[in-house]
Amino acid sequence: MKSPLITNKKILVAGGVGFLGTTLCKKLLATGNQVIALDNLYTGRQDNVALLQNYPEFSFINHDIIEPIDISADLIFNLACPASPPHYQRDPIFTTKTSVLGSLNLLELARTNNARILQASTSEVYGDPEQHPQTESYRGSVNPIGIRACYDEGKRCAESLFFDYHRMHGVAIKMIRIFNTYGPHMDPNDGRVVSNFIMQALSNEPLTMYGTGAQTRSFCFVDDLVDGIIAMMASPQEFTGPVNLGNPTEFNLLELAHMIIELTGSTSQLVFLPLPQDDPQQRKPDISLAREKLGWVPRVALREGLEKTIPYFAEFLGQQQQSSVNFFRSEQLI
Repeated sequence: MKSPLITNKKILVAGGVGFLGTTLCKKLLATGNQVIALDNLYTGRQDNVALLQNYPEFSFINHDIIEPIDISADLIFNLACPASPPHYQRDPIFTTKTSVLGSLNLLELARTNNARILQASTSEVYGDPEQHPQTESYRGSVNPIGIRACYDEGKRCAESLFFDYHRMHGVAIKMIRIFNTYGPHMDPNDGRVVSNFIMQALSNEPLTMYGTGAQTRSFCFVDDLVDGIIAMMASPQEFTGPVNLGNPTEFNLLELAHMIIELTGSTSQLVFLPLPQDDPQQRKPDISLAREKLGWVPRVALREGLEKTIPYFAEFLGQQQQSSVNFFRSEQLI
């Protein structure tokens, strides 16, 4: 699918130098927009700031959306929130604040600017689902007091706030629910399964498999996902969503692990560890609504996407190893 063009807009991307934000900013800059990335660098990366600063219409503001900000924009994308369990569980209160207070601040900004605003929600709102695949009408099976609740419930509350601002103040909202996504610009150490497996395989270390590996996920390549995000923002105003964005092709984690070992030529074996609390057993989107309303379907198969992703991690690992060598040499000279 070719994304509808968004052009000649002043665009604010909260979480703009994170994994998804970096790819989104690049695509928006390529079509003639002025893009401001707002990020507190909690999980966003300084390397991504440097990459995006090559574009003359890009600017970066180091800011936490928990605090209000006054800035003009035509469109606002809210991608700001740590999205991997190790990151969002590191400070669960901060994670909830990011989803709730951050959404309030950006919604107020949208209201005062008369701007359209998109919320990046998540398949985590479905919890450990009792319906498979998950449609947008499914209300989920979430543990509100579990260790993942800061993210799950934070995103569910953000959805509620968006629709209340739409009903009460007429704010033009767009709501997407993102399923597992991977690709270049991921933080190699973010603790998500694709990055974990690739980094371990490239280092010929054991791949850590939580549970039996029979649990399933549906992996969407980042370029496909960002095309869906742009299509949603460009869709007719009356279509608010929520809409699922993800790849409906389902794989179990054992299949993913063996594919990564094969593609990296690794000698890694698997080591099995206990399954974390509230980890979903199945995750697969029903994308009928995205197909109907946006004309969106993912195009990149898992193997092809991994072939595009592994070199990014290999380059990162090479730079890390070179830095260690340089440090060792400098130590020897002292």
